[in-house]
Amino acid sequence: MTSPLSLHRLLLAGLSAAAVLTVPVARAATSEAFVIGGSATLRKIHDTGLITLGYRLSSPPFSYLDADRQPVGYSVDLCRRVVVAVRQRLALPDLEVRMMAVSSATRLPLVANGTVDMECGVTTHNVERERTAAFSVTFFVASSKLLSRRDAPVLSLDDLRGRPVATTLATTSIQYLQAENQRRGLDMKILAGLYDIEGFRMVTTRRAAAYAMDDVLLQSLLADAPDAADYMIAPTPLTSEPYAIALRKGDAVFKRLVDDVLVGLYRSGEIQAIYAKWFLQPIPPRGVILQLPMSPALKRVVAHPTDSPDPAVYR
Repeated sequence: MTSPLSLHRLLLAGLSAAAVLTVPVARAATSEAFVIGGSATLRKIHDTGLITLGYRLSSPPFSYLDADRQPVGYSVDLCRRVVVAVRQRLALPDLEVRMMAVSSATRLPLVANGTVDMECGVTTHNVERERTAAFSVTFFVASSKLLSRRDAPVLSLDDLRGRPVATTLATTSIQYLQAENQRRGLDMKILAGLYDIEGFRMVTTRRAAAYAMDDVLLQSLLADAPDAADYMIAPTPLTSEPYAIALRKGDAVFKRLVDDVLVGLYRSGEIQAIYAKWFLQPIPPRGVILQLPMSPALKRVVAHPTDSPDPAVYR
């Protein structure tokens, strides 16, 4: 029969062992909560060991497939820098990266429902889109313009009165054209392609008098066209387009992490080399050189980072 003293000693030993086991578990839970910081996105990434990046199939030099059918581009490079920071924060060096193709129509819904953690493409940050998504600090500033044939030049929307104009589905350009068409009674026939190349082809085949899209994308299309000299881009911009990484709405912790990475690149000067890689040097797969120096608007963003959706901020 065990004595009361022995029972007391056994009880104390058991409590001590339980304490030894409980303290590390409690500390681990506290540390994990601190690292994740209430972020639904980081929690999902932590629990699945997977981060999903959305990319565009054909939007060079931002986001597209190279000769090996691998996603590359300026936006993709910036997102991969964020992945490095996520790995470090979550202490997951083997974090898996899944690349998911998105289109102009699917990109924001996939971000909103949590399928895509970061959309690494050519997405304009505006007030309307803030209803369903959050956005990083701006990483590029474009201007929407009109591309047309030189033998039938289109310099403004007035030149498109009663004529067909092409653009891309679910973009700010199509929204602008629809609004101006109604406001000014232009009677334009607006044609929308799923991808940028489709809009350009509508002009090359004369189905449309002009193609309305962001100037940098228009210049990228012409840089890769054998008959580029047959086309022109109107000098007057229609709108200002600040590009940003689209993120899940309401996750301030993850947005801060993404912003810190981008701002860090700006302040260290690393952004200059990343920018030059895609806009000033030969890019895959055919070694096209865009020769697009950093614009004054983007230089201002690098010097004074902003996540403003207001186009006036970038003029």
